[in-house]
Amino acid sequence: MNKRKFRTLNEIEEEYFTRHPKEIKQYLEVALEEYQKDGNEKAFLASLAVVAKIKGGFTKLSKTSGLNREHLYRALSKDGDPKFSTVMHILNSLGLNLKVA
Repeated sequence: MNKRKFRTLNEIEEEYFTRHPKEIKQYLEVALEEYQKDGNEKAFLASLAVVAKIKGGFTKLSKTSGLNREHLYRALSKDGDPKFSTVMHILNSLGLNLKVA
């Protein structure tokens, strides 16, 4: 029997935003808005990980942020619990910022 491999949601998102990079900012804005509504930090961190992969991967992010690559993987994993300063450092290194409106 031929087993079919299904793509994960993260893989689909990575593919989409690689093709539509101008939509990344809005993607993260919505992810942050959703986090503010439901408190699902893991979903926001997963979105941030997708953006990190699109913008060159964790190795590049490690170089630009000065943060250890393994620490970045851990911080943005499903079990991650990064400090706020780490999230801000990641956002800044990706050329993004947190805005209060």
